[in-house]
Amino acid sequence: MCEYCGCQALESIDQLTSEHDTVVNLIGLVRDAHRDGDTPRMAELARRISAVLGPHTEVEEHGLFPALTDDFPEKIAVLESEHRRVEAVLAEAADGVPADPGWPARLMDALTLLRDHILKEQDGVFPAALAFLSIEQWEAVEAVRTRVSGGATQLSR
Repeated sequence: MCEYCGCQALESIDQLTSEHDTVVNLIGLVRDAHRDGDTPRMAELARRISAVLGPHTEVEEHGLFPALTDDFPEKIAVLESEHRRVEAVLAEAADGVPADPGWPARLMDALTLLRDHILKEQDGVFPAALAFLSIEQWEAVEAVRTRVSGGATQLSR
């Protein structure tokens, strides 16, 4: 992932980036399970991805994105729309293996979208946040992180 602008020196961005790395690794495991025709494993991995993305998306949408919306309204709207699209497909596996035989293909499409989405955030949103956010806005991002993590701000690696 991106390391050229220095944004990962900020704990907030470093944590979001670490979560992206976790998701990218899980996407690779889903691809392996798909290749093997292992839909139950795909569903289990979809739940693991959802577990990472739940708090991650909260931090982005309630901390980071609001601070950037005035400067980049269309780009932020697209990113939020992509969140909804990915969440919808992942949610189909929330209670087990989806019965719909088209779900594995939808999941693979959603994960391709997610991978591209991650790159947009890493290469666009995070460097923009570094350039545009004030100390108060970073504090707001950290407040959301603290709220969604139950007070713990360190991400296990």
